Amino acid sequence: MSSSTDSPGSGSPLRHLGPNWYATVMGTAIVASAGAAPPVHVAALRGAYETVWALSVITLVALLAARAVHWARHRDRARAQLDDPAVAPFYGCLAMALLAVGGTTLCVGPGVIGEDAAVAADAVLWSVGTVAGLGAAAAVPYLMVTRHRIGPGDASPVWLLPVVAPMVSAALGPALVPHLPDGQARAAMVLACYGLFGMSLLATLLILPLLFARLLRHGPLPLALTPTLFLVLGPLGQSTTAVNNLADAAPAASALAGPYAPAMSAFAVLYGVPVMGFALLWLVLATALVARAARAGMGFAMTWWAFTFPVGTCVTGAAALARHTGVDGLAWLADGLYAVLVAAWAVAGVRTLAGLVSGRLLAAPRPAPVALGSTTARTT
Repeated sequence: MSSSTDSPGSGSPLRHLGPNWYATVMGTAIVASAGAAPPVHVAALRGAYETVWALSVITLVALLAARAVHWARHRDRARAQLDDPAVAPFYGCLAMALLAVGGTTLCVGPGVIGEDAAVAADAVLWSVGTVAGLGAAAAVPYLMVTRHRIGPGDASPVWLLPVVAPMVSAALGPALVPHLPDGQARAAMVLACYGLFGMSLLATLLILPLLFARLLRHGPLPLALTPTLFLVLGPLGQSTTAVNNLADAAPAASALAGPYAPAMSAFAVLYGVPVMGFALLWLVLATALVARAARAGMGFAMTWWAFTFPVGTCVTGAAALARHTGVDGLAWLADGLYAVLVAAWAVAGVRTLAGLVSGRLLAAPRPAPVALGSTTARTT
């Protein structure tokens, strides 16, 4: 078999299309869904939310088709991506893109396609996305253990991507509960989402200490990877969103409403507030390290999309806490983070379009001057 650099079709613009591109779908969808969620929601912007939702749908369809062509025509490159420990975790983005578009369809889409169609679309996308997320959450760690060669300084925030996908399912599944038959179906959905929440949370708690230890022992990440520090916000904001959405859904499940709904509501606040506090601490740290990288010459890369979806999960988490506590400060926090989200999405989107037009973003990757997780001495 010829090498990946000289195989037939190596000049195709899709040859180097990776699963990381699904982050554009995630970041776009959450701009619409987070904007439409109270207390962030502004009624006059409903049309804007629907436009952004439509853009996320179009982008998802285009990427699914492009990635199908990639696997059909450039199978050697696709297999190489699975064998690359820096790329394989991005397969979690496929699941999250499906889930994000499904959730946004139910949140924003009914005014365009009708409620029945929106519910059906979300049910399909949530089901497929959940299965894909569970597959990524199991398969990527398996590959890391059996096939990838990982050094002591290689821990990366992208390791969170496959294991956080079930948390996205846990956060978006509760919206489907009222549309299920009362009784066993609703109770099973709520409990399944709690199971997905626990699965993702415990896996995240295994990874975060490895990441922080890597930063302490080996210094800041390479410049192009520095934005991925924002990925840590994803499981924090999404888990806060999940427990609050589950607390909202529990009363609709008669089998759980009596004995468990009040406890779930209390847990949503008692869990969510401390986690949101840590998310803000990490946001400050990550922002400082990104500013440092910018001063050192950090250029645009697809990693800039890490500034979108993770921040969006903090918007929905803060908004959910504001809804449950009635604290105005949490509503202001959600509004402020949403402004950051929109600005980050606009910048990443414009720079991505420019990179596509120039062909730079789909060109063959250049060898990195500093390996991922290099143990060389840190710079000041």
